Amino acid sequence: MDNQDILERIKALVEEEHGLREGSQAAGAGAPDILRLQQVEEQLDQCWDLLRQRRAKKDYGENPDEAEVRPVSEIEGYQS
Repeated sequence: MDNQDILERIKALVEEEHGLREGSQAAGAGAPDILRLQQVEEQLDQCWDLLRQRRAKKDYGENPDEAEVRPVSEIEGYQS
Protein backbone atom coordinates (compact mmCIF):
# COMPACT_ATOMS: atom_id res chain seq x y z
CA MET A 1 0.00 0.00 0.00
CA ASP A 2 1.51 3.31 -1.04
CA ASN A 3 0.67 6.86 0.07
CA GLN A 4 -1.90 7.33 -2.69
CA ASP A 5 -3.70 4.12 -1.68
CA ILE A 6 -3.78 5.30 1.93
CA LEU A 7 -5.12 8.72 0.93
CA GLU A 8 -7.86 7.08 -1.16
CA ARG A 9 -8.79 4.87 1.81
CA ILE A 10 -8.91 7.94 4.05
CA LYS A 11 -11.20 9.70 1.57
CA ALA A 12 -13.55 6.72 1.45
CA LEU A 13 -13.64 6.47 5.25
CA VAL A 14 -14.32 10.20 5.63
CA GLU A 15 -17.21 9.93 3.18
CA GLU A 16 -18.61 6.97 5.12
CA GLU A 17 -18.15 8.84 8.40
CA HIS A 18 -20.06 11.85 7.06
CA GLY A 19 -22.85 9.60 5.81
CA LEU A 20 -23.12 7.87 9.18
CA ARG A 21 -23.18 11.17 11.04
CA GLU A 22 -25.84 12.62 8.73
CA GLY A 23 -27.93 9.47 8.97
CA SER A 24 -27.72 9.36 12.74
CA GLN A 25 -28.88 12.97 13.04
CA ALA A 26 -31.82 12.43 10.69
CA ALA A 27 -33.17 9.19 12.12
CA GLY A 28 -31.63 8.88 15.57
CA ALA A 29 -28.48 6.82 15.95
CA GLY A 30 -29.00 3.10 16.37
CA ALA A 31 -26.46 0.81 18.00
CA PRO A 32 -25.14 -0.59 14.68
CA ASP A 33 -24.56 2.93 13.34
CA ILE A 34 -22.75 4.05 16.47
CA LEU A 35 -20.59 0.92 16.44
CA ARG A 36 -19.75 1.39 12.74
CA LEU A 37 -18.95 5.06 13.32
CA GLN A 38 -16.51 4.08 16.06
CA GLN A 39 -14.89 1.51 13.74
CA VAL A 40 -14.57 4.08 10.96
CA GLU A 41 -12.98 6.61 13.32
CA GLU A 42 -10.49 4.00 14.53
CA GLN A 43 -9.61 3.02 10.96
CA LEU A 44 -9.11 6.68 10.09
CA ASP A 45 -6.72 7.06 13.02
CA GLN A 46 -4.78 4.03 11.82
CA CYS A 47 -4.61 5.30 8.24
CA TRP A 48 -3.40 8.76 9.29
CA ASP A 49 -0.82 7.17 11.59
CA LEU A 50 0.42 4.88 8.81
CA LEU A 51 0.67 7.82 6.41
CA ARG A 52 2.68 9.83 8.97
CA GLN A 53 4.98 6.85 9.55
CA ARG A 54 5.59 6.43 5.81
CA ARG A 55 6.33 10.12 5.32
CA ALA A 56 8.70 10.20 8.31
CA LYS A 57 10.58 7.14 7.09
CA LYS A 58 10.97 8.68 3.63
CA ASP A 59 12.15 12.00 5.13
CA TYR A 60 14.84 10.17 7.10
CA GLY A 61 16.04 8.04 4.21
CA GLU A 62 14.34 4.86 5.38
CA ASN A 63 12.07 2.56 3.40
CA PRO A 64 8.46 3.78 3.76
CA ASP A 65 7.22 0.27 2.92
CA GLU A 66 8.51 -0.86 6.32
CA ALA A 67 5.82 1.22 8.08
CA GLU A 68 3.15 -0.94 9.68
CA VAL A 69 -0.39 -0.42 10.84
CA ARG A 70 -0.34 -0.04 14.60
CA PRO A 71 -3.05 -1.30 16.94
CA VAL A 72 -5.81 1.18 17.78
CA SER A 73 -4.92 0.97 21.48
CA GLU A 74 -1.41 2.22 20.71
CA ILE A 75 -2.58 5.05 18.46
CA GLU A 76 -5.28 6.22 20.86
CA GLY A 77 -2.61 6.56 23.54
CA TYR A 78 -0.94 9.30 21.48
CA GLN A 79 -3.95 11.58 21.76
CA SER A 80 -3.52 12.17 25.50
